[in-house]
Amino acid sequence: MCPDTGLEIETIPPAQISSAPVAAAGRLVAVVVTYNRLDKLQATLARLLESPEAELAAVVVVDNASSDGTGAWLASQTAVRLDIVSSASNRGGAGGFERGMRRAMEAHRPDWLVVMDDDGRPAKGGLAGFHDLAMFRSGAGDKKQTGDWASEGAWDAVAAAVYFPEGGICEMNRPSRNPFWHGREFLRTLFGGGRSGFHVQPSDYAGPGLQIDVTSFVGFFISARAVQRIGYPDPDLFIYGDDGLYTLGLSKAGGRIGFEPSVRFEHDLTTFVARDGSGGAQRGRFIPLWKVYYYHRNLLLLYQMAAGWLFWPVLLVIVPKWLSKVRLHRGERRAFLRLIRRAIWDGLRQRRVMSHARVLDLARTRKKG
Repeated sequence: MCPDTGLEIETIPPAQISSAPVAAAGRLVAVVVTYNRLDKLQATLARLLESPEAELAAVVVVDNASSDGTGAWLASQTAVRLDIVSSASNRGGAGGFERGMRRAMEAHRPDWLVVMDDDGRPAKGGLAGFHDLAMFRSGAGDKKQTGDWASEGAWDAVAAAVYFPEGGICEMNRPSRNPFWHGREFLRTLFGGGRSGFHVQPSDYAGPGLQIDVTSFVGFFISARAVQRIGYPDPDLFIYGDDGLYTLGLSKAGGRIGFEPSVRFEHDLTTFVARDGSGGAQRGRFIPLWKVYYYHRNLLLLYQMAAGWLFWPVLLVIVPKWLSKVRLHRGERRAFLRLIRRAIWDGLRQRRVMSHARVLDLARTRKKG
């Protein structure tokens, strides 16, 4: 768990609830988590606030103790729909989403939430596309619906189709179906499909909506009723996998998540770079290196939830692949191996307690790798 969360200094006043008319899905509240990416946050908030209040009632912004002027810029904003939550320390995306979703639920009386990182944002018309989904037009997704989960023909949560700003499909935000629950996906993955075996297919981006099990926190819409049933993301995960574990947990509990290609988001991704050092690659070298630890530890936690008793055979396949990534980290290979060894150890023991300061220490390049 990250120490010094800053929760004890919470002084945010109650939000003002507007009585303005709402669109088909009811009150939609956005949650944005940011850390030291002011330029991307500015672009995201500008895009969100282009939507009328009927489509987007409020925007909760969680600032994870940014040091690049984000706090001062947010303090200068006067848009009435903005609700700024400032943390005394960086709690990672997981801690930020937990805090932001909790604030949205407690202060804004939403019917639906939509969550995103500061570098993810709706495409133009993306929120209108959400309100225009057939389940809202037909009444199947009635915001006043009672009962445990959504009825047939409706979703408890919706995953948007996420693209790069230039137009290509964003690989890391491609939703998936758990191959250990679905025979077709299991066989497709087993016989050489790789990631494509259990992720939605590129052709699905031009088709109708379909049910999925796992998705990311870029363009993820979830009903307030579902949040009330399953709670909030695990803040101890810090970054990576918090979205996968949360959405797979929702599916495992009986919730229905739909991938809806007509709801479009953009993701201005910068985590990975290509082998030649150029930007824009979707898989490759981790920048900064400390992300190696969280990515692989939390992925092990996800695999344990997804695979059940088959986790151990799966482990024998994935660990050698992970270790082979060392070749992509010239100049910091020893640090990479330190991080991934500790990630595997903690993941197998389901430990989430190592401080971020310790992770940074493991990532320090002491000698050329």
